[in-house]
Amino acid sequence: MPDFVHLHVHSEFSLLDGANRIKDIPARAKELGMKSIAITDHGVMYGVIDFYKACKKEGIKPIIGCEVYVAPRSRFDKEGQIDKEYSHLILLAKDNQGYKNLSKLVSIGFVDGYYYKPRIDLEVLEKYHEGLIALSACLAGSVNQAILAGNMEKAISTAKWFKDVFKEDYYLELQNNGIREQVLANQKLVEISKKLDIPLVATNDAHYLKKGDAYNHEVLLCIQTGKKISDEDRMRFDTDELYIKSPEEMADYFSNIPEAIENTVKIADKCNVEFEFGHTILPNYDVPKEYATHFDYLKKLCDDGIKKRYGDNPSKEILDRTEYELSVINKMGYVDYFLIVWDFIHYAKQNGIPVGPGRGSGAGSIVAYAIEITDIDPIKYNLLFERFLNPERISMPDFDVDFCYERRQEVIDYVSRKYGHDHVSQIITFGTMSARMVIRDVGRVLDYPYASADKLAKMIPNEIHITIKKAMEQNRELRELYENDEEIRNILNISMALEGMPRQASTHACGIVITKEPVDTYVPLYVRDRKYFYTVYNDNSRRIRTIKDGLFRFKNSYSYFRCYENG
Repeated sequence: MPDFVHLHVHSEFSLLDGANRIKDIPARAKELGMKSIAITDHGVMYGVIDFYKACKKEGIKPIIGCEVYVAPRSRFDKEGQIDKEYSHLILLAKDNQGYKNLSKLVSIGFVDGYYYKPRIDLEVLEKYHEGLIALSACLAGSVNQAILAGNMEKAISTAKWFKDVFKEDYYLELQNNGIREQVLANQKLVEISKKLDIPLVATNDAHYLKKGDAYNHEVLLCIQTGKKISDEDRMRFDTDELYIKSPEEMADYFSNIPEAIENTVKIADKCNVEFEFGHTILPNYDVPKEYATHFDYLKKLCDDGIKKRYGDNPSKEILDRTEYELSVINKMGYVDYFLIVWDFIHYAKQNGIPVGPGRGSGAGSIVAYAIEITDIDPIKYNLLFERFLNPERISMPDFDVDFCYERRQEVIDYVSRKYGHDHVSQIITFGTMSARMVIRDVGRVLDYPYASADKLAKMIPNEIHITIKKAMEQNRELRELYENDEEIRNILNISMALEGMPRQASTHACGIVITKEPVDTYVPLYVRDRKYFYTVYNDNSRRIRTIKDGLFRFKNSYSYFRCYENG
C-alpha cells in the first residue's frame, strides 16, 4: 500500500460546509492505513484542539492547518464588487512557532480583514510566514484563478511570489475531484512546476468522509445558503469525489506524477506541532512594590480580611484554617489566581456594581471569604475547602462570580485596561443543529411540506441532549413512520447524518479569558460577523436611506456612499 497523507480536509467547523465530524477524521485515516492527516477549515481554527486530541487517541499524527482567505488587494480594502473576490490558500504549521503565526494570521483575518470573510493579505503573509508550509489550494486559489482566466503570466508571477516567500515550503496543489476545470488546472500547474522548480503535491479537498456522503453534503450546503435541493441556482460542487480517499485511490489517479503522492509524506514529516495540556498559565498580577512576593500581598489582604470578618481576636480554628488554605494555595501555584479574582471583584464593589455572594465550591474557602471574593462564611455553614482546592486532585480552581447584567461590561472594560486589550477576550460558543431543528431544515431543503416537517420534528421529545435515534427508541409512532414511509426515512437518515453539527458561532454569555501573553499567541481570535451597509446622503448631506451594498441614486441629485459597520 502506498504512503499518502491528506493535507486538505474540512471538518464540521467549516460551518455548514464541511461534513466531516472531528472524531471521525482520524478514525477514518487509521482505517485506511494512513499515519497522519491534516485539518484545514475555511478561515478558522475552531476545531484544532479537539482534532489534535482525537488524532492522538487514534495514534494518528495531527497536522494543524487552515485554508485562509486572501484579499485581492489590502486586507483593509473593503470596496463592494472588488474586495468580495478573495482567493484561497492552504497553510500548515511545521512547528509551534508556525502554529503561533497561523493563529496570528487567522486572528488578523477577523480583526483587520473581515469583509464577508476573514481575509489576510500578502503583507501579513510575508511577515508571519515562518514555520508555515503553503499549498496553492483548490480552484479558488490565486494561481488556479489566473489559469482559469487564461492569464498564465499572472499565474506564473503569483506562484513565483509564493516561492520567494516560502522557499522550499511552497507546493502547487493537484487534485482529483471530478471537476472539468481541474483537469486544465492540473496540466498548467505541472507546467508551472517545471518552469519555476516548485514541487507538486496531491490533495483531495475532502468535505465529507465517504463517497456515499456526497448527497448529505449537498443538503448541508443548501441549509447554509437557504436553498432547496431542487433550485437550479443553488451552490453545488457537481461532484461526489470530495471525500477522504484511500492511499490506493490517490496513488492510482496520480500514477504518472508519483512525486505528488510522495510529497504528502514529506510534508507530514515536516509538521510537528505539539500542544501541552494541564499546564496553567496565569496572567501577571502586579503587586505593590513594598511586598517582596505575591504571596506576601495575598497574606496581608487575608490577615486584614480575617480581622474585618471575625474581629481582632479570631479563634484558633479560624487561624489554623486560614494558614492551611494559604499554604495549599501557595503550594499549588494559585496565589495570582486569587489576587486577579479579588482585584476585579474589589473594583466592582468599590464602584457600586452589584456582585453575587459566590456560588459553587469556591464558597468553601475562608481565604476567599476573608478577601471578599465570596460573602458566605464557610465556618458558619461547615463548608469544605477541599471541594474547591485539593492537593490530591490537581485542577484549576473555579469561582462562580455573578455581576449585575447591566454593568457587567464595566468590569470587563476594567480588566481589559489593566491587562491589555489584546490579553482579554470573551469566549466563543457554537450553536448546533438539534434533533428538531435539523429535521425542519432537511425537510425544507427536500421541499417536504412545512406542516408535515414540523409535525415530524415535534415527535422528538423536548429533552436535553435528545437525539433522533433515542427519540425513535422512545416514540413508537416515529419509529413506525421511519420503517414504513420511504420519504420520512430519507429525511430522518439525512437528519441523523447532520444532527449535532455546529451551525453558527456566537459569544459566550459570560466567559472571559485573561492571558499572560496576547490571546492570539495561544488561540486565534474570532470577531462576530459584521454586516456592511451604505448610508445614502443627498447634496445637502441629509440622510435619505440605508441600504446594504449597492448603488443608489436620489432623483437627479448625485449621492455618495458612506460605509459603516453594524453588529
